[in-house]
Amino acid sequence: MVAIAADAAVLDAVRGLGWPARHKARNALPGAHASVTRGSSAEFVEYRLYRQGDDPARIDWKLLGRTDRVFVRLSPERAIVPTIVVLDGSASMAFPQPALDKWMFGSQVAIGLLAIARHGGDPAGLIVVRGADVQVVVPRTRRTVLEEMFRAAAPPPAGSSVLAGAIGIATRRAARIVIVSDFLGDAEAQIGRIRQQGSRSHEVHAVHVVAQEELEPDAANRLVADPEEPELRRPMPASARAEYQRRFGTWREELARSWRAVGASYTLLVTGAESLRHAVRRISAPPERLR
Repeated sequence: MVAIAADAAVLDAVRGLGWPARHKARNALPGAHASVTRGSSAEFVEYRLYRQGDDPARIDWKLLGRTDRVFVRLSPERAIVPTIVVLDGSASMAFPQPALDKWMFGSQVAIGLLAIARHGGDPAGLIVVRGADVQVVVPRTRRTVLEEMFRAAAPPPAGSSVLAGAIGIATRRAARIVIVSDFLGDAEAQIGRIRQQGSRSHEVHAVHVVAQEELEPDAANRLVADPEEPELRRPMPASARAEYQRRFGTWREELARSWRAVGASYTLLVTGAESLRHAVRRISAPPERLR
């Protein structure tokens, strides 16, 4: 088992952070986020003439007495945003060995995001995909859900990276979906699933975890191995190293454009480049405006 480094430290790192929804929530359950509906909260916005079906409790009786016209008071309704993180637990996330930097940072970011969602009153859930092994923690607000998430994220990475099916599960259970992955598997299928099911009705975040060693391969290491097929090793002379860096950079740019084209946010995280708190804050930063 690989424990997420100091569970309490992960929660402490994100303490005090919030995660406002990027879009106005569409459900009617009360919560912390602005909703597309207008309701009866204490914050007054405007009056509207009474229409059949309006709640009589929202009628302003004093205004009725002054004008003989029936108005209702409108106020911004607040709603919950059920949140699921789909966490890539495939073998490629175990790079570099033995530190497992991508997996450790990616799983900490996943739990950190879910902790602030749950703290804000949103049901939070986690799907961890290790090849054919898919663990689902159903979105809940109860305190024990974080313990379930830590347990689900404890086993080490294994298997291939096939996340499209898990994203399909997430779109049926949550309004906000985060994919934390190195995207070395079925990224095109993932984007296609969001295009079909989630681009309009869901808030989607693609979090791309890259190891520093992937950006700057060690020049002294002349052989490289595929983490999902360790027996497959290839030479990396200086000329091949430069070409690899060029292609890897081009691929990251194309990946970012593809996610943004389906309405998702895209955040690149490089291991060792920033603190957990800073990474979580970048992903959960308040939008400039609600749409």
